[in-house]
Amino acid sequence: MQYQTTVGWSLITSGIVTLLLNVLPGKSLWWGIGFLVIGIVALYVRKSDRIPTP
Repeated sequence: MQYQTTVGWSLITSGIVTLLLNVLPGKSLWWGIGFLVIGIVALYVRKSDRIPTP
């Protein structure tokens, strides 16, 4: 079930980002790189937020 949720959110997010890249001014390559960096930072922050369970 977790896999389906992850795939669903990934597809929704990809669709939103694709629409944003068509609307935002400038070259989509730079926006894509920016979104990639933001995604990596978000994953890193979320990973470091986890509290280890004893």
